[in-house]
Amino acid sequence: MADEKALSFFERYLTVWVFLCIGLGILLGRLAPQVAVTLDSISVFQVSIPIAICMFFMLYPIMVKIDFTNVVEITKSPKPVVLSLVINWLIKPFTKYGLAMLLLGIVFRPLLPGTEVLSSGQEVELWRSYASGAILLGIAPCTAMVLMWSYLSKANNELTLVMSAVNSLVMLFLFAPMASWMLGGAGMIVPWGTILFSVLIYVALPLVAGYFTRRWILKKKGLAWFNTRFVQWLTPISTTALLATLTLLFSFKGDVILDNPLTILWIGLVLIIQIVIIFALSYFGFARWFKLPYEDAAPLGLIGTSNHFEVAFATAATLFGLGSGAALAAVVGVLIEVPVMLGLVELCKRTQHLFPKKAEVAGEGMVPAPALTTSVASARPLGDD
Repeated sequence: MADEKALSFFERYLTVWVFLCIGLGILLGRLAPQVAVTLDSISVFQVSIPIAICMFFMLYPIMVKIDFTNVVEITKSPKPVVLSLVINWLIKPFTKYGLAMLLLGIVFRPLLPGTEVLSSGQEVELWRSYASGAILLGIAPCTAMVLMWSYLSKANNELTLVMSAVNSLVMLFLFAPMASWMLGGAGMIVPWGTILFSVLIYVALPLVAGYFTRRWILKKKGLAWFNTRFVQWLTPISTTALLATLTLLFSFKGDVILDNPLTILWIGLVLIIQIVIIFALSYFGFARWFKLPYEDAAPLGLIGTSNHFEVAFATAATLFGLGSGAALAAVVGVLIEVPVMLGLVELCKRTQHLFPKKAEVAGEGMVPAPALTTSVASARPLGDD
């Protein structure tokens, strides 16, 4: 690994910049609310176009570094992908449901008094609305941001891409029936446009752009130029775009967070406990039990702990109203997730020694994580220590 002293000042204190951008976004939302409202209104199927642009520049540099020939090889050893499906669809939704009902419905219930009227005209207790938002987050696995977490943890980006694609397909079929069942069997109005458009704009677009860019550069300029020139220029773009995304996102929703500080705390505790349980089970449990190498174990742990905020929020807003407690819970999801996921990325990097080396599992049929086609000097992942 590269010496920590070799990291730039910006790279070494990434977590600090994340918190500063969250604060800056909230401040901008307060000082210039009309600007935030105007930008937030530029959306298609409730997917913010400004956020989508930032997400593109966050994911494109990661996609362009992926050797797509290795993606095909990974499908020949599907164990990590199957484990991700088990975690995301057979374990995570039910643990989130149980925690939401236990903590919000029993433990924190005296602290969440009152009722609210939903967009349908139905009056419900506030804790039920918050629990509904938390449940929706549990049924919407992350399909975009997890690529950033995998990149920062120096994991297998090709495997993460396959996991993301497979879980996106499954979400198209299972999200509606699971949400309808867990929310009490009510008629489920599924924002299919939001799901499809978010997958296309957050995953497919940077994937296609990265694939054809890489192919063209390798043909015209060669691998050496790609490694030493193009990748070096791209390296800081992902993290810069991440910070811009956070600033925009919290300028849109920061007022909601400031107006509900204690509610944010109770909902946040539910989400944090869920993250800890799923990460421990997938990373320290399943990954070690099945003897996955670190490069495969890290994305397995990270994809199960991330949530698709946009889909959960759009569903909550469609079902219960934009100002509902369920929509607020979905907003809390991204507030909690980003700092916690950065912490888990660091934990992954510091526990690599707990997992077998790639060479040790190669002989057992496991496809080892392909070596990056970039030099350490020119394309060292941000946060390397």
